Parts: sequence; C-alpha cells; structure tokens
Amino acid sequence: MTIDLVVFDLAGTTVKDNKDVHRVLQQALAVHDVTISLEDANAVMGIPKPVAIRQLLEKNYPGPLQITDDWIDQIHQAFVKTMIEFYKNDPSVGEKPGVSETFRKLKANNVKVVVDTGFDRAITEPLLNRLGWEERGLIDGSVTSDEVPRGRPYPDLIFRAMQLAHVTDAARVAKVGDTASDLQEGNAAGCGMVIGVTTGAFSREALQEELHTHLIENIPEVLNILPARG
Repeated sequence: MTIDLVVFDLAGTTVKDNKDVHRVLQQALAVHDVTISLEDANAVMGIPKPVAIRQLLEKNYPGPLQITDDWIDQIHQAFVKTMIEFYKNDPSVGEKPGVSETFRKLKANNVKVVVDTGFDRAITEPLLNRLGWEERGLIDGSVTSDEVPRGRPYPDLIFRAMQLAHVTDAARVAKVGDTASDLQEGNAAGCGMVIGVTTGAFSREALQEELHTHLIENIPEVLNILPARG
C-alpha cells in the first residue's frame, strides 16, 4: 500500500493547544449562563463547533429556554470572534514540535499534505496565516467544517481533501488526528491508515477504543510508519 496524501488535523494535532479551544468554548457558553467543565468541552473536540455547542447545551442547560439555531449561532459567533483574536495575537500560538519538517519531508517524497479541522474558515485562515505553512509551500490545501455538508465524524472533510490533492483512492490516504472524531472520520472515509496522536485532546486510552492503524505521540513519527514509496 502506498500513501499519496496525509490529512492532518489542526488544534491538538499539529498546532499547540493548552486547552485554549476548550476555555474559549467554556467562556462563550458562560456568557449565556451555561456552565460546562473542561471535560465537557473535551468530549466534543474535533466536531463542527455549532454541533458541539448544541450538544453542550442539550447536556448542560437546565433552564426554560428552547435551544434554537439562533441561540446556537449567537454562542458560535462569540466563540469565533474570540478564537480569531487568539490565533492572531496570542504569543503561545504555534505548531507542535517537528511539524514543518515533517510536512517538508512528506512533500519531498511526493506525498500530498492537507489539513482539516472542526473550525470554520473564519478561524482557520488567521491560524494558517500565523503558521505560514501555505506561504512556505508546506501544505497542498486546507478544508474547514463549514465548507462541507457534514463535519466529523462523517468522511466529507477527507473526500474534499482528496479532491484538492487530486487523489481518488481513499486507501492511499492517511488521516492523522488527536480526537475520537478524527479517527471515526478516517475510518468512515475508508482511509488506508488512521493514526491517532496521543498528546492532544484525547488520551492514549481513549483513542485506543477507536478503530485505528497506529497511535503516535509526536507528528514526526508519521514519517517512520508510512510505507516506503516505490
């Protein structure tokens, strides 16, 4: 089996995240008098944020108000605004160790690299601008949850990434991510390799419960487990 494309998640996988996304989600809900724990937020990492917000409201809001699309959108817009500001300006924002070099080596070996995410484009663009992967030619594209009909755990992000990279066989795609929904997405798409990263949102024990081909701690390990290209 040859891998022609590797699809990497962003926050927690290739981008440092000290529960920053968790805290912003927590704050956006707190404005509406909805209290969630960081563990509650962690459980919905990786999926489209409007879907995550709906799930969190259904689980944690005990009040009389109806959970409507408008209310979810208000919370989501507050989340988006804060995340954009964070990714533009916070000094802690950066890639995890070895990511740029891993991307560079993959591309030198004629393997395409695309990033996908549970964020929408409004958040993703300032993050990618900050990281500089596009301008350095280290990635072949990016796909966000608002650009496909269904986000994770559905396979739509992978299929869009394949279109961008001009890869037609999902068996020649590797998916890399740090959440259960990342691994579920890769399996739903029929990816030849589904690789969990144990140093992000989900523990090794949690990822072990999902169908996968490999579990790794650090992104450069991807280079050691991809089959050699003939």
